[in-house]
Amino acid sequence: MAKALLGYVAADNPHLTRELAVLRRRVVDLETEVLRLKSENDALHSSLTDNLSTADLLEPAAG
Repeated sequence: MAKALLGYVAADNPHLTRELAVLRRRVVDLETEVLRLKSENDALHSSLTDNLSTADLLEPAAG
């Protein structure tokens, strides 16, 4: 019932309907960006671990 009432109220107010559509699109855009960044992070992490050898990890830093 509450869902039906909220749908009815939102349908009567074009400003709220437009704002809701904009917010939903923004959520989709942000979710897509999160997936892209996770994928990029995984690729960078994989590249880093592939380039490091065990000896590199065990040697003390020069300095």
